[in-house]
Amino acid sequence: MRTTSQRTSVTRAEFAASRALTALALAAGLVLASAGGALAQAPSLEALAAAVVRIKTFINPEGRSVATLGAEREGSGIVIGADGLILTIGYLMLEAHAADIVTNDARSIAAEVVGYDHETGFGLLKASAPLNLRPIPFGRSQELKEKDPVLVASFGGPDMVGAAFVVAKREFAGSWEYLLEEAIFTAPPHPVWSGAALINREGKLVGVGSLIVGDATGGTPGNMFVPIDRLPPIMADLLSEGRVLGPARPWLGLTTEDAGGKLTIARVAPGGPAEKAGVQKGDVVVGVGGRAASGLADFYRKVWSLGAAGTVIPLDVLQNNEKRRFELKSIDRMDHLRFKSTF
Repeated sequence: MRTTSQRTSVTRAEFAASRALTALALAAGLVLASAGGALAQAPSLEALAAAVVRIKTFINPEGRSVATLGAEREGSGIVIGADGLILTIGYLMLEAHAADIVTNDARSIAAEVVGYDHETGFGLLKASAPLNLRPIPFGRSQELKEKDPVLVASFGGPDMVGAAFVVAKREFAGSWEYLLEEAIFTAPPHPVWSGAALINREGKLVGVGSLIVGDATGGTPGNMFVPIDRLPPIMADLLSEGRVLGPARPWLGLTTEDAGGKLTIARVAPGGPAEKAGVQKGDVVVGVGGRAASGLADFYRKVWSLGAAGTVIPLDVLQNNEKRRFELKSIDRMDHLRFKSTF
């Protein structure tokens, strides 16, 4: 999805080197584990790779995310249903009006945009024709432990499946008003991370690729994955409604960078609550309603604790070196976006 560090890419050469360096881990930790019978029914590497397809999405030209994320996007999708249901990372779907799926044997199939959830970052698509691919079954991300060997698979077939290790499971706060209580971090990094499948030693899906980060653990670059355990509780809503039902979190329309606890506003969404209230790029968030914010996660929790979307948020900022309070009439982010085309 997005990067949270200065390390923004991994070259194919680096990835090839990392695959060579982790070949022993792949054999000892994943493939040969089946010798004891635990993986006797696990999908083959070829079957796992085939179930991760290329996704191309086409965004509503009037969409609010076009300026920052582009009008056409590409990443991976994971076949999770025999009916052609595909799971991917949400930014590929944000304000999409059409999508294509390209399988690893070069078949191109149109897909329907099914649902998107900002809170988790998950998106769902459904192929318009049979894929004839074996879905990847769900595992339990909760059961993953640090140092566990895993596979990371993007579109591109077996050559784009690499071995990695879980190096951390911890909270992650994104600059785009996004918070995971426990994200999964792996290393070494995979170069095609958006929507990539994180697969455990039983050949089951345990996470979906979201980011490349410069500090997965101890300064080591790696990838961040959204845990698959977050999907089952919201699946029915996404399939039936395209979004999660119930009260939404209040959204302010801010992109906020955390540099050592200093929360600087890097972008104000045009037409969003913050812009309407007078908050500006370069302002520094100091608190919410007189309560100091010690970091991004703390800032979000203070905002969200005040109520659902529609709540007025008293935002304390430094603007031109002067402390000011702005009253922001929060909204549901889904209401701000433009999913349907008008052409």
